[in-house]
Amino acid sequence: MTKIAIGSDHVGIELKPAIIDYLKSLGYDVTDFGTNSAERTDYPIYGKKVGEELAAGNFDLGILICGTGVGISLAANKVPGIRAVVCSEPYSAQLSRQHNNTNILAFGSRVVGVELAKMIVKAWLDASFIGGRHLRRVDELAAIEQHDEQKFKALQTSTSSRYAD
Repeated sequence: MTKIAIGSDHVGIELKPAIIDYLKSLGYDVTDFGTNSAERTDYPIYGKKVGEELAAGNFDLGILICGTGVGISLAANKVPGIRAVVCSEPYSAQLSRQHNNTNILAFGSRVVGVELAKMIVKAWLDASFIGGRHLRRVDELAAIEQHDEQKFKALQTSTSSRYAD
């Protein structure tokens, strides 16, 4: 069973229960990393926590919610190995998994309603990484993250069959 870590700040607190219920109805194992209060809090706390749990291998995927999805995704993306995407519609969510192998989906409770959020989540979860030329790009992202300029440059000219479509 796919394990999903979810987190939000105080602005995402009202949307999060509906998404948790939806994920469970689809058969996912969901763990909520907070916040569980409408009291003002800082989104980096929850973006970092979900990112770290995912990077540690404790979860397969993550979902984050704040006002716009931007701030909390920025926090998650500071964790090595995390590729968080903010989506306000299903098509970008689908392509982010297919082309960028995203492992965290973020969206904003001030931007999308419950039903659109469910559509975004479903499109993201139903998609899978297609590899090929997209794998090279994900590997380039990892090289940037590792501050490995030599690897980054080598990947740009690699003729490895790993990157063939």
